[in-house]
Amino acid sequence: MPMTSTEKEAQALEVRESFEKAISTVLLDFRGVDVETITELRSRFRAAGIEYRVVKNNLVRKALEGTDLESNDDLKAHLKGMTGIAWSYEDPSTAAKVIRDFRKDKKDILEKKDQPPKLVPKCALLDGNVMDGAAVETQLASMPGKDEIRAMLLAQLLAPAQSLVRQLAAPAQNLAYLFDAYKRKQEEG
Repeated sequence: MPMTSTEKEAQALEVRESFEKAISTVLLDFRGVDVETITELRSRFRAAGIEYRVVKNNLVRKALEGTDLESNDDLKAHLKGMTGIAWSYEDPSTAAKVIRDFRKDKKDILEKKDQPPKLVPKCALLDGNVMDGAAVETQLASMPGKDEIRAMLLAQLLAPAQSLVRQLAAPAQNLAYLFDAYKRKQEEG
C-alpha cells in the first residue's frame, strides 16, 4: 500500500531530525547482503547506541531540503542505489567502528572472490563535511572513541600527581634501602 503524502512528510521530518541530532552519519550500501546478515548488523548497531534505517534516497533529499546539506554535491552523488543510514548521537566513530568490525568478522560472507565487496560504506557526514567511503574505514573508524579520549585525558591529569608521590616517597625508600644494606653488612661480618 503506497504511503500518503502526510506519511511521507512525517517520515521526512523524522529523517531530518536524525540528521540534525547526529554527531556523525554513515551511509551504507547494503546491496546483495542477506536478511540474516543485515539483522545481525542491526543488533550490533542497537547494542552500540546507533540508529540504523533503510531510507529511500528521494526521502533523504526531501528531508535535507532547506539545510546546508541540500546543496552538497558530494552527498548527492552518494544518494544512489540502496542506502542504509547509521546515525551516531554520542561518539562520532562508533558507527564506523561497528561497520569495520562487522566486515572483518563476516569477511567470508561479504568479500567473495569474483564479486564486488558487500556492505561498503558510501560516505560519512562529520561536522557537515562529507568523507568518502574509504576514509570511513581508514580514518573515522580509527579515531579514538569518547571513552578512549577520557582515559587519555585522565592519564595526562594524573601523571603530575603520580610523579609528585614518587618524588615524595623516594627519600623514605632510599633510607629503607640504606638500613637494609647496613643490616646485611652487620649480619655478614
